[in-house]
Amino acid sequence: MMSFVRCLSRLLTLLLPATLMLFAGLAVAWRTGQAAPWCWGWPALLSLVPTGWWLARQDFLHVLWVGLGGAGMALLFCALAAARMPDPWAMIGLLLLALAAASGGALLWQRRWLPACVALAAALLLLGFGPARPISSQPDRPVLAVITALPLFWEEGGAGTRRDAPIVTLLRSRFDVQPIDDVRALAASGAPVLLLAQPRPMTPQALVALDRWVRDGGRLLLLTDPRLRWPSGLPLGDRRRAPMVGTLGPLLAHWGVRGGAVRDQEMRHFLPDGRLLTMAGMQPLSLERQEGAVPLRLRIGRGEVLLLGDADLIDDRLWLADPARPLDPRAWSADTPALVAQWLGAEMPDGRRWMRDVADVRLGLRSALLAGTGWAILGLMLLRCRSGRNGMRTKSENKLVKGGKNG
Repeated sequence: MMSFVRCLSRLLTLLLPATLMLFAGLAVAWRTGQAAPWCWGWPALLSLVPTGWWLARQDFLHVLWVGLGGAGMALLFCALAAARMPDPWAMIGLLLLALAAASGGALLWQRRWLPACVALAAALLLLGFGPARPISSQPDRPVLAVITALPLFWEEGGAGTRRDAPIVTLLRSRFDVQPIDDVRALAASGAPVLLLAQPRPMTPQALVALDRWVRDGGRLLLLTDPRLRWPSGLPLGDRRRAPMVGTLGPLLAHWGVRGGAVRDQEMRHFLPDGRLLTMAGMQPLSLERQEGAVPLRLRIGRGEVLLLGDADLIDDRLWLADPARPLDPRAWSADTPALVAQWLGAEMPDGRRWMRDVADVRLGLRSALLAGTGWAILGLMLLRCRSGRNGMRTKSENKLVKGGKNG
């Protein structure tokens, strides 16, 4: 009975710290939906350092086994929840971080101060330079004209208070953003790119001017929403509100674009390359005798048009978990800002890995717990065999081994 209790206790010391690290990292990742190994960076450091300190009195191999188990459980969850392998460098980084944190804690217990400081410093360096960094501004930025009725540049209601929406803050890192009121001012602005997001109704002359600007070589990203859900404190019918429906039907018909049935609910849409858009009230757009795409691309004369039947997607409530950090990809809950910038012609970092759906998350969590349990059982067997070999030595041999370890 005592032997069973001792084995169970050792099994739990191998399993519980890694499980704690898994769930602590999952709480971090759940805020954004990112299945990124670096979401487990700080949980690994904060859980494995005290674990290493506590387990060092038993065996250093014990410490390393727990560190590898925790990192392995997190990586397995990321791979299954996102239905794709994590970034290889992030995988290596988390494994090294887990080993450094666990080793640092063990070395602290052994009072080997210099190696402990080196291990913990390495863990902190990995945390500082491994995850994605906030996006910095580029020095040479092309002009981007923006025409919109959405409150992207000012407080809603026309109070005169300028305030950039988070999507504009990010676009300013890649473009010289210039809001304009009239399409006919495009030529004077010198902008080669236009973001047209849920504009107010245009006159026929303005629509002709827009068509001509595109045919002369302009690049247009058009967001037209058939059922705008952007929150507004203004009453219905107030002219300061953005239009509740798209206003560019004649121009889209002229270009041969047709709309499908509106999908009224909020939806997560994965592109073929795995990047994620979160949309609400989206209408699929397509050309005659062609399948639709997101976005729909058109060649108009010498210019190019990218069309999406949703303007809510640039609302930060649908892509940003922390409104104070629009330039930090770690705070994004979708790839929307990077995709918008790329559709406008800018270069942006690669996409992130995202938890796909509830079934994938359950599979990842279940598999990680099963794999962690198997890893703990294997470690228990190896450690018992190792301790058994030590027990076969004579007393004098054991004293020599202990003396060598202390020395």
